[in-house]
Amino acid sequence: MQKILVTGGCGYIGSHTIVDLLENGFDVISIDDNSRSTLYALTGIERITHKKIKNYKVDLKNFDETQAVFQENIDIVGVIHFAAYKAVGESVEQPLLYFENNIFSLINLLKCVKEFNVPHFVFSSSCTVYGNPDSIPVTEKFPIKKAESPYGATKQMGEEMVNEFSRTENVSSILLRYFNPVGAHPSALIGELPLGKPMNLIPAITQTAIGKLPKMFVWGNDYDTKDGSCVRDYIHVCDIAHAHTLALQYLLNKNNSTKCDVFNLGTGTGVTVLEAIKTFEKVSGVKLNYEIGPRRNGDVIAIYANNDLAVSSLGWKIKYDLTEMMRTAWAWEQKIKIQEDLEKQNALLN
Repeated sequence: MQKILVTGGCGYIGSHTIVDLLENGFDVISIDDNSRSTLYALTGIERITHKKIKNYKVDLKNFDETQAVFQENIDIVGVIHFAAYKAVGESVEQPLLYFENNIFSLINLLKCVKEFNVPHFVFSSSCTVYGNPDSIPVTEKFPIKKAESPYGATKQMGEEMVNEFSRTENVSSILLRYFNPVGAHPSALIGELPLGKPMNLIPAITQTAIGKLPKMFVWGNDYDTKDGSCVRDYIHVCDIAHAHTLALQYLLNKNNSTKCDVFNLGTGTGVTVLEAIKTFEKVSGVKLNYEIGPRRNGDVIAIYANNDLAVSSLGWKIKYDLTEMMRTAWAWEQKIKIQEDLEKQNALLN
């Protein structure tokens, strides 16, 4: 079995990707300092796959600790790098936090990839690298415009670093620019678990519906879109996860056309924030308490993908539609509520 290192393996996309890798015959280890995640995901992974995953609680900004993981696992054949801060709004408020965490961690990781001759690297990028595109749908050939947020800027810098690193080293890389991952594993054993107030739309919707939040906000309804709210390309997290497995297989089979190939991961369909809310209400039967707020700094007006390249080159297929995205996200939120209620009851009994 070929060993893959997943950084941020306890996170949302990382945990779903670990499941997909295991189901496709890979051996997996994880690095996650759990600063923005919990070990809960590892339990879910084990219950789904019946395999126990070793997680190294390491801050990638600490080079010595990062290096020690590679020294202990000299047979790593590929790295998938998810570990990064990812909240657009927070990055606008705390830009240095994002530059320090997202850039320094990548530098240390690439140093170890070079030192230990790891041949394959997959970088978790984002459609934010396109900024506000001149037209949609967006292809991989679109120009990289000025980022709308420090988070987006770190993804642009990260792409440039991986590209230049791959050009000069014996490493083949892939940049996966995904759009808006949502939903949860169909088992409801893993899903998005934001710590604190959710920064992304779907957790805000489900937490409002379940009663954790009194109401949610739609940030702006005066954009030049069909209903005035922002347009996004929502893609199920399991579809995103499988694309990472396909990307690794693509590199292992030497199908890459350059030292650093790029793929968009999206459904190719634009959905407004208000359309997403209406779909959730239809799926769940819950009327959502939401309010229209002002525009939010850093938000792109409208963006969705042209995914032809990923479909043709990686053999990637979209499995889940918007209804399934909402259904699995809601099932996951309800599962969390049941678990939290049980923990409260046990605490009272003890």
